[in-house]
Amino acid sequence: MSTTPTTPPQGVSGPTPGAVRPWPALWSLVIGFFMILIDTTIVSVANPAIMRGLDTGINNVIWVTSAYLLAYAVPLLITGRLGDRFGPKNLYLIGLVVFTLASLWCGLSGSIEMLIVARVVQGLGAALMTPQTMAVITRIFPPDRRGAAMGLWGATAGVATLVGPILGGVLVDGFGWEWIFFINVPVGVIGFIMVWRNVPALATHPHKFDVLGVVLSGLGMFLLVFGIQEGQSYDWGTITGPITVWSLIIAGVVVLGLFVVWQAVMKGEPLLPLALFRDRNFSVGNLAISTIGFTITSMSLPLVFFYQTVRGLTPTQSALMLVPMAVLSAGLAPVVGRAIDRVNPKWFALAGLLLLALALGWYSILLTPEQPILMLLLPSAVLGLANGFMWGPVSNLTTRGLPQHQAGAGSGVFNTTRQIGAVLGSAAIAALIQGRLAAELPAAPGGAAGGVSEVTGGELPEFLHAGFTTAMAQSLLLPAALALVGAVVVLFFQKPKAAAWSTPETQHGQAAAVAAAAANARSEAE
Repeated sequence: MSTTPTTPPQGVSGPTPGAVRPWPALWSLVIGFFMILIDTTIVSVANPAIMRGLDTGINNVIWVTSAYLLAYAVPLLITGRLGDRFGPKNLYLIGLVVFTLASLWCGLSGSIEMLIVARVVQGLGAALMTPQTMAVITRIFPPDRRGAAMGLWGATAGVATLVGPILGGVLVDGFGWEWIFFINVPVGVIGFIMVWRNVPALATHPHKFDVLGVVLSGLGMFLLVFGIQEGQSYDWGTITGPITVWSLIIAGVVVLGLFVVWQAVMKGEPLLPLALFRDRNFSVGNLAISTIGFTITSMSLPLVFFYQTVRGLTPTQSALMLVPMAVLSAGLAPVVGRAIDRVNPKWFALAGLLLLALALGWYSILLTPEQPILMLLLPSAVLGLANGFMWGPVSNLTTRGLPQHQAGAGSGVFNTTRQIGAVLGSAAIAALIQGRLAAELPAAPGGAAGGVSEVTGGELPEFLHAGFTTAMAQSLLLPAALALVGAVVVLFFQKPKAAAWSTPETQHGQAAAVAAAAANARSEAE
């Protein structure tokens, strides 16, 4: 594969030659990145309001999140390559426009079906944007300064997943559920202007695109997620004719297996560059981030439903229960980001995942209808410590050794595995909640379905509180278990050698890349 820099496409110009400023560029990208990550969790606190407003049920409204996550995850492998080919700045700006317009569409939706379709388009916009943030970090920050930059990226990812429910609660109570989407419009406009002004037009690299790989990965993910999430709705049996829930799940696994085989044997440039996984830290990091994505996405739904349907909290009040988590995460992550350039990041990641499991296990124990509400702030604080410790170190260790010409591909793979974890987490927690409600609400009118119907209406009869709370507490054990798996995984990280972090050769390569971008900018100007 050629790595000769080529002139960026016409239409988006970079800053003037010699004016590449890494930190303003990164902060500009972080605005949009923060926004798209908020939209993975902001819906959780608005679910009861959406169900009432659009007259739908719990399983349908969960698809508002799952459709977004699925549309977000599937294209990430190819959008990372598109960034390498056409320039990360160009792809980011296109994705930001798609995401912002789709957000407006979401807020204007008058039915659950229209909202789900709009969320799919929103997810596609997010998929265009996400890999470009890490690709720019890899290409404009020298290796020995990349830890602080990855710390900011990790802090953004961690804080966004926590701020989402808080912001969602305030917007739903104050203006209505539609405003969790409308708020993206002015933020998108500001983000577009900042990226246009501050992000350089970096050199591009030619790539071929694996169409069959895109089809196999997308089909496999859809079958797997649909089977897991809809399993309880069909009693884990027949969907229609010969098609069963388990046949879809098995077919999804088989298709994803064929995708991996195709990536190994194809003679061209694969969608998933398996050679990247020869780097031990890259392999370990991708597995670790998938468990984090699963855990963070799946933990919110049981907590939000407990707060609002059992304890009677408003969306804002339930979101405020996460304030300790957001504050501690935001304060700690930059400190950890600076430290990981000097201390082995593995130990921060291990501490974070263990604290994450501890906090979720603690929640599971404390969740009772009579529990003093202030006691539930304690595990929230532990979650904040966990998030501050884990995001930056995991992303730093995973991507630190990537060659520049594969920055987009590596970023696409890393973000894909994170989103795959999130998609599976959303589907699995939905199936588990429905299963536990069926087991714990036998006295509800109409059985388990009656209990879920009561949740749809936003009012839960008091005689169902104990069973509903037990179901939510048991459901939290699933993300807790995945956090423990992640803790085991990060033990296999290798400590990066100092020489690999900052060497004359890598610094020369960085300077050459910036010089090439400047030369291309001059060529365009002439």
